[in-house]
Order: sequence, then structure tokens, then C-alpha cells
Amino acid sequence: MWLATLLLTLSIFGGVTSVAAQESAANPATETAQSASTEGASNSDASTEDTASDAIVDEASAEPAGPAGLTDAEIADSSLGAHNAWMLLCCALVLFMTAPGLAMFYGGLVRRKNVLSVMMQCVFLMGLMTVIWALYGYSLAFGPTEPGSWIGNADYLFMNGVARQWDETLNAPVTPMAGSMPRLTHMLFQGMFFIITPALICGAFAERMKFSAMVVYSILWGTFIYCPLCHWVWAEGPLSYFAGEKALFGGMAGALDFAGGTVVHISSGVSALVAAILVGPRMGFPNEPMQPHNLTYTALGAAMLWVGWFGFNAGSELAIDGLTSSAFATTHFSAAAGAVAWAMTEWIVLGKPTVLGASSGAVAGLVCITPAAGFVQPMPALIMGAIAGVVCYWACSKLKHTLKYDDALDAFGVHGVGGTVGAILTGVFATRVAWDVSEGQLLGLIESGSPTLLIKQIVAVLVTLVFAGVGSFVLLKMIDIVIGLRVPAENEQRGLDITDHGEEGYMFA
Repeated sequence: MWLATLLLTLSIFGGVTSVAAQESAANPATETAQSASTEGASNSDASTEDTASDAIVDEASAEPAGPAGLTDAEIADSSLGAHNAWMLLCCALVLFMTAPGLAMFYGGLVRRKNVLSVMMQCVFLMGLMTVIWALYGYSLAFGPTEPGSWIGNADYLFMNGVARQWDETLNAPVTPMAGSMPRLTHMLFQGMFFIITPALICGAFAERMKFSAMVVYSILWGTFIYCPLCHWVWAEGPLSYFAGEKALFGGMAGALDFAGGTVVHISSGVSALVAAILVGPRMGFPNEPMQPHNLTYTALGAAMLWVGWFGFNAGSELAIDGLTSSAFATTHFSAAAGAVAWAMTEWIVLGKPTVLGASSGAVAGLVCITPAAGFVQPMPALIMGAIAGVVCYWACSKLKHTLKYDDALDAFGVHGVGGTVGAILTGVFATRVAWDVSEGQLLGLIESGSPTLLIKQIVAVLVTLVFAGVGSFVLLKMIDIVIGLRVPAENEQRGLDITDHGEEGYMFA
């Protein structure tokens, strides 16, 4: 009922206009120019109501005079209210991905004695990462700076400039704005990404890392890996296409990343691989069978991730417009193709398609389309999802066993490999028809015949792999020296549910 009510609210407001994606909300000094640029690219037939609402935003962004934000009436009485309703729904959808989505997906894949330990990691990180994001994470990631800068400033520390304020001129509370939404909403939406990314890494060291080590690593990784990388990509930093020549290597590292191919999936995937190697394999790996204990959890978790991913990708437009619909469609198409491709590959190779394969393939397709969701058309999304399904199947079934690393729940095989494939294919299939970020110039390899964007995507992937991989290695080594990474052998044998948390997932009479 709550979903139907929100969707009905959105439909009442009708057509609304676009703002620049992640970058438009990162720097209030450039919001107005970016919003105007994106409107021309994404929604040339904006209504007069949209023009009025944009004027409100422009007035709020003016410096130095004027209120620090908009009043409740100004937001509610314009199309900004519809934008905000959609984005709050997306916040809920992305949080829904961590728990119950990822918690059930990962929980079903581990052995019965460790199901609560995995779910505890997801639920605890929902709390821990939110606190860090509120205190300083959002400011490090999105504090306004000049294009090409390496880290955000201190403007948003402790929610300063984010939370509602009292305006003496109006004698009323006002809400600071980020493009077409309250900055509070932008903070919440980006905070949900900050939550799920370290939770993805937990799949690599499941069943054997100390809970205390996981907590310390998540704090350090979020602070020193995620926040800088987020700023580099989504706040016109060194890896942003929108930074132009101020991106790394004279602009050759300025890549397109709509919803987190580099920031979320490649960074978490390579960090997961490093963690799996440093922590070491589970006792008995690879000789003893370690089958998932409850594939019903995993299948339901995958379905929840699929639904939540619409908020993840389509929400990354940060508005409701034609591009939002396009990103929604590409997300769904890629997931569908990934599920079919992985299951069909199993059918050919093993003689049977599996529930685990279809579930993993859907996630692989979702991961692959994440960086490209707003830059490609629906039919190429089918191709991308199918490629991801096959390549990630190979990474999880062949590559892992050949190299003998114990990535317990295939965090690297799905997110690291799938994210890399998606980021590179963005350089192949990106088109100005989806989103004209290049002011009318042709974009991807197929559309333009030029490898320029493809090269930029590859360079950004390599920078992300090195930064997150080396950074994770250093952080994990430090933690191992101070408190140790791995639980004692006896605890691992008994299971982390009992030894770490004093609970059992299943109590049978």
C-alpha cells in the first residue's frame, strides 16, 4: 500500500525535468549551470511548471544573498515535491537491498552454523556506516570543491549545511537544496550506497573473519577508500567525465559511471579479493564440500536485490524524467539477460540449470549495467547482461578454482568482474541518445567509431583497481598486526553464530 501511495503521488505531479546526475548535487556552486545543461540533453520538452520549479532552485542557489534554502510550501507547491517523493522511495529501495536483500542472499549461501553472522554483518553495517556518513563521510565525499579535487571539504561535517535551518529573514525553517531535491534527501540516497558497499565485501571473508576486525576494516575502508573514490567519480573529481581536462592524465581518466560501477562494484570486488587472500581459505577448502545451506533464502534475496536495484540505478538520475525511465528499463533488461545467460551456460556445461545460477546471473547483470544504466539504450543492455552472465559464471566456476583463492560468496567473481565488464562496455555502447553528456558529440565506440571513451573507461577501471586493492591490502595488514583478522580454528569449526554472537539461526525441538 505504501508503494502504491507513493507512485500515485508521483503521477499527480506529472512531467518534471531532469538535473545533472550525481555531479549536480555534489557542488552547489555549479548546480544551476549543470541543471540547465542536463535539461537540454535529457528533457527538451519541459513544461512551464518545470521552468517555474527550476527558477525556485536557481533562486535558492544564488550567492550570496537570499535564504539558505526553500520553505516547505515552495517545495510542496512545485514539481520539486515529486522529485523528492521519488528520491525518498529510492532511498528506501537501496536500503532494502542491504537488508533483507543482501542479508538473505548471502545468508543462504553460507553453512547453517554461520547464517546469523552474515546477517549480523549486514544489519550492523546499516547502523555503523550511517553514523560515519552523518558525522563526516558525506562531507568528505560531496563537500563542494573545485573540479579535479581529490577530496571533499568540511562544509557538511555533522550535517552542517545539510539539515534544515532557521532563516531569520523569512522567520521560518528552510531546507538546503541539492538540485531538484533537499540536500538531506541527496545525503540519504548516497548514504545507502555507503552502507551496501562494505557489506558486499563481507561475502569474500564469510565464515572466518573476526567480527571486531570486520568493524574496524569497514570504518577504515569507508573513510579512506570509499569517500575519496566517491568524490573522484561523482563530485567532478579526478575520475569524473564531467571534470573535463582536470581529470587524471589530462582528462583521459574521466569516465562515465552512472550509478557505481567503479565506486561500488569494482572497489568492493577487488577489496574482497584482497581480503579473501589475506584472511586465507576456510578450513577444508577446497577439498571438503561447503554447500549453501538454504537456497530459498538466496533466491528470495536475489529477487529483493533485483527490485531494490531500480532505486539504485534509476534513482541515480536524481530526478523523475525520461532518463529515469530509460535507466529503469536498462536495469531490468540486463538483469533478465544475465539470469538467462548464466542458467543457460550451466545447462550446456553441467546439463542442468540451477536456481543458484539464475539468481547469481541476475545479480551479475545488475552489476554490469550499473555504470551504464543512464548512458546506453535498452537493447544493448540485453547484450551487456548476457555477457556478464557468461563471464561471471566463468570467474566464479573456473577462475577461482584455477587460482585457488577462497572468495566464499563470490564477491569478486560477481561484483569485481561484473563491474569491470560493465564499466568497459559502457565505453562501447554509450550513446548521446540516452543522455547527451557531450553536447551533441558522439559518445561510445559503436556510435562514434572512436575509442576515446573506451580508453577513458579502461583507465578509470585500472586506477580504481589499484587504489582500492592496494589500499585494502594496507588496511588489512594493519588490522592483522593490531588485533588479528581471523577467528581461532575452534571457533571456525563451531560456527560464528555461536562463538561470535551466542545465538543460533535454527532451533529445532
